[in-house]
Amino acid sequence: TRGTSVTATAPPGSARKTPWAVDFYRSAVGKKYTMAITGIVWMGYLAAHTIGNLKVYIGFLPAEGDYEVDIYGEALRSLLFPILPEHVVLWLLRVIIILALVIHVHAAYSLTVMNRKARTVSYQGPREYLVADYASRTMRWSGVLVLLFVLWHLADFTWGVAPFAPEAWEHGQVYANFVASFSRVPVSILYIAANVALGSHLYHGAWSLFQSLGANNPRFNPWRRYFAIAFAGVIVVGNISFPIAVLGGLISL
Repeated sequence: TRGTSVTATAPPGSARKTPWAVDFYRSAVGKKYTMAITGIVWMGYLAAHTIGNLKVYIGFLPAEGDYEVDIYGEALRSLLFPILPEHVVLWLLRVIIILALVIHVHAAYSLTVMNRKARTVSYQGPREYLVADYASRTMRWSGVLVLLFVLWHLADFTWGVAPFAPEAWEHGQVYANFVASFSRVPVSILYIAANVALGSHLYHGAWSLFQSLGANNPRFNPWRRYFAIAFAGVIVVGNISFPIAVLGGLISL
């Protein structure tokens, strides 16, 4: 009839559906799962990074005419060369690590926002402290500290950006830069403190990732804790040994 408006309706099934992966990530479970996967990526990187840095204890190799850790650094830049162009594999690994970090931080932030919206009233008693240990309660803060430390450490050691890097910094000279950086007492203290925060973050992350991935069994839980303690302990002890060795004169030019 005249004057009557007709509203067009879309036929069934014509609306664009959100991809399953996006819907899953939007959920709290999806964000926890994502944090677990990206956390595993970074745990693998930290383990490889610590093991590689242990080569500073081997020192100078007369037959090679260079320090072992410098040879290791050059080998990283030449992975799969000449099958692939030089530096390509290293940059692919860097992109994966950076993406994992960005996604991990975004998932953690989004999950925090979701939790705060779901709980508009704070707990009136010590309930949080009864169900979580110190590492879990400080997870967000330790994560922020570790992120800031990573940026500072890259500027100091990898990029050689003043005023963070030592005056003697030289591109590609891993061993010399290592000694020059940790010879500064404030830098060594900051490095040790940051690794303590990293250890706390790693401990809870290594413990909780199994639960996030659905592997949560009371019979298995003690082994989860042993693994978390061992992994975090090895990384922290290995890392803080470097500035101590430099300041103590065990590692020198």
